[in-house]
Amino acid sequence: MSNVVISCRNLYKVFHQGEHEVPVLGGVDLDVSKGETLAIIGASGSGKSTLLHLLGGLDAPSSGEIQILGQDILNIKEEARCQLRNGSLGFIYQFHHLLPEFSALENVAMPLLIRRLSNSEAYERAAEILKQVGLEHRLSHTPSELSGGERQRAAVARALVTQPACVLADEPTGNLDRHTADSVFNIMLELNHKVSASLIIVTHDAQLANRAERVKQLVDGVLCDVPDSKHSFDG
Repeated sequence: MSNVVISCRNLYKVFHQGEHEVPVLGGVDLDVSKGETLAIIGASGSGKSTLLHLLGGLDAPSSGEIQILGQDILNIKEEARCQLRNGSLGFIYQFHHLLPEFSALENVAMPLLIRRLSNSEAYERAAEILKQVGLEHRLSHTPSELSGGERQRAAVARALVTQPACVLADEPTGNLDRHTADSVFNIMLELNHKVSASLIIVTHDAQLANRAERVKQLVDGVLCDVPDSKHSFDG
C-alpha cells in the first residue's frame, strides 16, 4: 500500500484576466508521505496559496493530475470529491474563519456534526482536542472573547478533530507575534504527530519553514528543492 497521502503531476494553473492569460503554476510535481511535514516557501504572488487550494480540491487546475489517498480527485463527481476532502483533509488559514456566533466547543465540533456524529460524541471529541491545545477553560467562549493566539489554536483543533490524513495550512501564524506563532506551531506539530497526519504549510516565516522536515520553494511556477537547512527567501 502506498505511503503517499497527496500527490500531483504536471500541475498547471493559468488565470484569465480579460484577454490576458496569467500563468501561475507551470508543471508542478509533488508527493507528500504519511506523517511528513512539508513547508512551501516563495516570493509573494508566486502561487503558494493557489497550489495549496488545488491540492485540497478547493479549486481546479488548468491541467494536470491530483490524487488524495490514491484517488484522482479531478475525475470523480463533486459529491465524492467533497466527501474525500472532508474525510481526509483539514484546513488552517491565516484568518481563523471561526463562526462568530458559536462557542469554541461548537466551532470545533462542527466538522464532526457535519459527518453526522452524535452530538454527545462530537462535543466529547471537540472538548478533548481543545484541552490538548490548552483551551479547556475557554470552551464556552465565542471567537470575540478569545485572543488571537487562542482563536488560532481553536482553528488548529477544528482542523485536527477529524483526524485527517493531511492538514493544509496557509500562513497559519501570519497574524501572530513571534512568541504566539511559535506556540501555535508547536501545537500543530505535536498534534500532527499524535494523529500521524501529514502537514503542508505555506509560509513566509523562515523560522517556521526551517522546522519542517522538507522545504520546497516555488520559483517561476515550479517547485524546487531547497537543500540547505537554513532558508532565506523573499516573502
